[in-house]
Amino acid sequence: MNLRIENLGVELDGFALKEVNLELEKGDFCALMGPTGAGKSVLLEALVGLVPLKTGEIYLDGKPLSGLPPEKRGISIVYQDYALFPHLSVRDNIAYGLRFRKVGRSDLRMAELLSRLGLEALLDRFPSTLSGGEQQRVALARALVIEPEILLLDEPLSALDPNFRQDLRRHLKDLHGVGGTTFLLVTHDFPEALSLARHAAVMVNGRIEQAGKIEDIFLHPVSPLVADFVGMKNLFAVEFSETSARIKGLEIELGRKPDTERGYIAIRPEDLVLSREPLSSSMRNSFAARVREVRSHGFYAEIDLEINRLVFTAVVTSRALLDLKPQPGTSLHLAFKATAVHLIG
Repeated sequence: MNLRIENLGVELDGFALKEVNLELEKGDFCALMGPTGAGKSVLLEALVGLVPLKTGEIYLDGKPLSGLPPEKRGISIVYQDYALFPHLSVRDNIAYGLRFRKVGRSDLRMAELLSRLGLEALLDRFPSTLSGGEQQRVALARALVIEPEILLLDEPLSALDPNFRQDLRRHLKDLHGVGGTTFLLVTHDFPEALSLARHAAVMVNGRIEQAGKIEDIFLHPVSPLVADFVGMKNLFAVEFSETSARIKGLEIELGRKPDTERGYIAIRPEDLVLSREPLSSSMRNSFAARVREVRSHGFYAEIDLEINRLVFTAVVTSRALLDLKPQPGTSLHLAFKATAVHLIG
């Protein structure tokens, strides 16, 4: 079913959602992203009916949901901390929602979910005896057994170690692919969103800053806030002149003429190319830079470099790090294509 959020507003003590608008088509997988404290979880609780609306409305296939209790909305939610009933077995936890929402062929639905999520051997156990990954799979089965129109996922992977997280990602993709349920996943992890979602919305300070196809948000952020969130660490306020951008005496070639005199440029750190000698290439932007800091992250490293008192951040592989041998205070050459520069008016 189509989900439409229209001018939604919520007021809580010290926080508010303001004029939230978002639309999801049936069967979509949308990631709701944003920094901690942006209001993502509050929006989910408003959708499910746990937080009252001050303004606006939520529509499911054109029908307003205001006034309906949570169990009548056709929306399930899975929390980060699983929220399983400790006194109930796995079997009874999963079947709990069927008391309030009857579905056809519930036994077959239960058996299918148990098989897909690998829970058959855990049915008589209690939540306290399960690992984090097992508890999360039980929470997913409990949410899906009632065949909801919408499944809300509130950072379901953030508390898991990397192996469990990868396993749950696979389960989420599998379950979405066969069920026809619309998924709305809250996360502040952009790589996670890229691996799972088709569409995304970025929320900052209680507002939706940008919504659309996830690759468009990744490549074409509409504001500095979104650019920073999606990892465009090289973000500068600039003055535009013809086909270049100027900042602190540095002129950056854009290859196109901006529509405004002032704005921002953003460059992804992986689009910066570092070398020990100047490159003879088609890259229109090439500068001598001084290394300020090197941060190794195992398989890759971040390198901060200074040009005209501007600090750029580049990402390189561990192999490139060995070849470059960067040390604070040493010189490297930094280059990037004009097409790598994203303009934000």
